[in-house]
Amino acid sequence: MAKAKDIQLAQPKTKSEVSLEEAIAKRRSVRNFVAKDLSEEQISQLLWAGQGITAKTGGHNLRTAPSAGALYPIELYLLSKDGLFRYLPEGHKLEVLSDKDLRRDLSAAALGQASVRDAAVDIVICGVPSRITGKYGERGIRYMHIEAGHIAQNIHLQAVALGLGSLPVGAFNDKEADKILGLSADCHTLYIIPVGYAEK
Repeated sequence: MAKAKDIQLAQPKTKSEVSLEEAIAKRRSVRNFVAKDLSEEQISQLLWAGQGITAKTGGHNLRTAPSAGALYPIELYLLSKDGLFRYLPEGHKLEVLSDKDLRRDLSAAALGQASVRDAAVDIVICGVPSRITGKYGERGIRYMHIEAGHIAQNIHLQAVALGLGSLPVGAFNDKEADKILGLSADCHTLYIIPVGYAEK
């Protein structure tokens, strides 16, 4: 990927040779990855599956995963050998945050899990509670976590459709992960998804 302030991602596809039922049947947690990069098209598709805009109606940009009140408290971050990026659903772009490979640091924060270090990319689901608690109070925190689950499942199934492996990771030091990603005080790491080519 070229280094720039924002990277325009490839147009996502809405059709696949892999059916939803086949993707569900084949989804497995993959912990061992080979050293092979993902294409920009694959990265584009994974991020779109998680939070991409699918339609515009009533002043709202509807996305691939449901969100309580269409408040969208979730942010997606991507770590790869090329650096740290934040996904911008509006415009389907990546914001370049750093050119440093932080996967090893994130692996350390994730209790040394090698899959976080070795996968081609780590997609990190982060939440901004204030976006949703203003309307729903403390229950908004539950809605935010439910939304993170919707997004994660979309990413896992999209990985299968692309011939890739993925792993749900919930074991990590929250504060360390937030620090590595450079998150604001009101944004927190919720879920890490290493994605790459599975070791045969």
